[in-house]
Amino acid sequence: MIMDDYEFTGIDEARIRKEKIKARELRKSRWWQNKISTGICHYCGKKFTPNELTMDHLHPLARGGRSTKGNLVPACKECNNKKKNLLPFECDTLD
Repeated sequence: MIMDDYEFTGIDEARIRKEKIKARELRKSRWWQNKISTGICHYCGKKFTPNELTMDHLHPLARGGRSTKGNLVPACKECNNKKKNLLPFECDTLD
């Protein structure tokens, strides 16, 4: 599916900024440290050192997602870059 097929409307930039602040705070939390301690990318399942993993929103902020524990997963940089603002099922390049 091509990203141009979607209209990203109704997403308030102020809300996105607020959600990014929440994500930065969660990144400092014990919960996130435990989450990345396994070193496993949510998408490809490969093993990385914890500092090689990034925080990814399953439902992207640009598509109305929130920075909640249920919406945040560890992802390697390659998978995170491939996913961009897509939902996981929209990106056929992710394992």
